[in-house]
Amino acid sequence: MSPNHIPPVKREDEKKNKMVKNMKRKEMKNENSDNLAAMGIGAMIVFIALILVAAVASAVIIQTAEKLQQNAQSTGDQAQDQMASKVMPLSIVIQTGTSLRMTFELAPGSEAIAPANVAFSVVCAAGTDAGTLNGAAAVSANGGAGDLLPGQIYQVTLTTDTCVTTNQNVNHYLTLAAGNSGFTYEVLSYGADTAAGTVVV
Repeated sequence: MSPNHIPPVKREDEKKNKMVKNMKRKEMKNENSDNLAAMGIGAMIVFIALILVAAVASAVIIQTAEKLQQNAQSTGDQAQDQMASKVMPLSIVIQTGTSLRMTFELAPGSEAIAPANVAFSVVCAAGTDAGTLNGAAAVSANGGAGDLLPGQIYQVTLTTDTCVTTNQNVNHYLTLAAGNSGFTYEVLSYGADTAAGTVVV
C-alpha cells in the first residue's frame, strides 16, 4: 500500500465534517438575521408609538390653544363692554339738604350715551334714592346739549330726598350704571361739616 494513498473512509468523514460546519454557519447566519429582523420590528413599533403620541399631544395643544384664545377674546369683550360709556365722577359736592352736585366725564374710549340712559342710585341707612342723569349740562368750552360725549365735562344735580345730605359723620354709597355697560361705585363721605359746597367725593 502506497504511503500517499488516503483511505476513502477518511475522505468521506472530511466531507461530512465540512457539510456539518457549513450547516452550522448557515444556522448562525439565519439566527443573526432573525435577531436583526426582530430588532427592526421593535424599533418600528416604538417609532409608530412615538408618532401616535406626538399626534395626540399636538391635538391636545391645538385644542387648548383655541380654548385659551376664545377665553381671552371673551374676557377682552367683557372688559370692553364694562369700560364702554363708563361715567367717571370728578367731584361731588353738597348742593342743598336734599341734593348733590356732581361734576363728571366719560372714561376715555367710551361711546356716546344719552343722559337718560345713565342711572344713579344713592344708598343709605334710611333707604335709596334713584334717578338718571337727565338734565346733565356740559361745562367745557365745546360742550352742548344732547348725548354725553368723551372728552367733555358735565354737571348734573342728584336728588337725594331719602338720603339727605345733612347727616353728619356717615357714608352713603353712590352707584352709576351707563346702560348695560360700565358701572361706577363711589363712597359719599359726610363729615362734621355738611354745609352747601362741602366736598363729599
